Amino acid sequence: MGERLVVVSNRVAGDRPPAGGLVFALHDCLTQMGGIWVGSGADLVEAPAPALRHAPADGYDRYLLDLTEDEQAQFYLGYSNSVLWPLCHGRTDLMQIKRGQYAGYRAVNARMADQMLDVLDPDDLIWIHDYHFLPLAEELRRRGVTNRIGFFLHIPFPAGHDIGALSQSDALMEWLGAYDLIGLQSERDVAQFIGTSRQHPGTEILMDGRVRMGNRLVAVRACPIGIDVAAFQGEIGTGEAVTLSKGEKLIVGVDRLDYSKGLPQRFDAMEHFLDTRTDADPTATFLQVAPISRGEVAAYQDIRQTLEQKAGAINGAHGTPNWMPIRYISQSMDRAELAGVFRQSAVGLVTPLIDGMNLVAKEYVAAQDPDDPGVLVLSRLAGAAEQMTDALQVNPYDPTDMGEAIRTALAMPLDERKARHARLLTGAVHEDIHWWTRTYLDQLRQVRAVPVFPLSA
Repeated sequence: MGERLVVVSNRVAGDRPPAGGLVFALHDCLTQMGGIWVGSGADLVEAPAPALRHAPADGYDRYLLDLTEDEQAQFYLGYSNSVLWPLCHGRTDLMQIKRGQYAGYRAVNARMADQMLDVLDPDDLIWIHDYHFLPLAEELRRRGVTNRIGFFLHIPFPAGHDIGALSQSDALMEWLGAYDLIGLQSERDVAQFIGTSRQHPGTEILMDGRVRMGNRLVAVRACPIGIDVAAFQGEIGTGEAVTLSKGEKLIVGVDRLDYSKGLPQRFDAMEHFLDTRTDADPTATFLQVAPISRGEVAAYQDIRQTLEQKAGAINGAHGTPNWMPIRYISQSMDRAELAGVFRQSAVGLVTPLIDGMNLVAKEYVAAQDPDDPGVLVLSRLAGAAEQMTDALQVNPYDPTDMGEAIRTALAMPLDERKARHARLLTGAVHEDIHWWTRTYLDQLRQVRAVPVFPLSA
């Protein structure tokens, strides 16, 4: 029948065009190439259907896996986001390992594999995304699937010393060994993977960069995801601007509410700037947009409370009846509003403690006016830092370093701002979302040069 692309991810695009991020990227890819997109259904059910539910979309087909409330608790909120997410972000202290999570996680992956058999063809190119479906290739191999199967991890690859905190640490490497190509966001992540592989029994690092894992050869490549620059720029001017006083400068941060994003440290950085502010510094307002996610998880409740307390304390100490230096919003903004806010701002703060990539950094650059651009302040621990070397790179754990970077950004001469922005924009345009898709899939088509050996049952 010829090659067909089959994408698997936890979330799939709905009937409306997605706003951005991973879902937008995959929607764009499948709209252009056609194929199948398989993922979890948005609505929980009492009893799962015996087969994937077909939900056609423009240009491709969607197939949805039903989840029950218990499966959502064990597979998604449990093992995926209370175990694997903190593990990959270096926060093993926040892992909440509870009875039933792992069994629920494996059961959903096994059912996904069972139901995918009905829609797969022998020549399909299978592309699995993110930590929710790490074991899926192994499950498919056990069922006799010999297709090329690629995996892309959108979050950081965990450090070898952290993996020991995972009860199934040996299983993690066995899951990865069932893929033909493992795509990671950065060279840092590739180095983490290679280092971990060296410590795992039965693995061998080959001269061509592949890893022999048991009876299979796996290629590992850095392939940083990008954005659709033109599409994001098309949103500029369609959203409302932030109201500012004359001469007031806007500093903006946009992040999903998460402990990996370094938001308390960012508030502390703004406090440092305000504490050390001189007459030479402009009046500046920091707008932090941090929509709530995974609100059922205790760690996310804690971070929200911390931010609310910090914002209140800083505004109480530095605000006036006509000016509040921090505006903290826990609701989401649509794509057009974000594009307009980015365009209006003088400084973009993208300072995660660790991040696989962070597409907000690229969206910020795309939104700027080339004749009067804002300055990107970027964590050196974000995957984006490897590509975006013309940003002001900072230590996200050091509020003083970040606070001084804010001051530097606000005072930066126009010529320097324009030069830095031009180089950043060129990179974002060259290595955009279309480049990412094309590069990864080309590599997946080429990597397998050895037979696929069946995994033992």
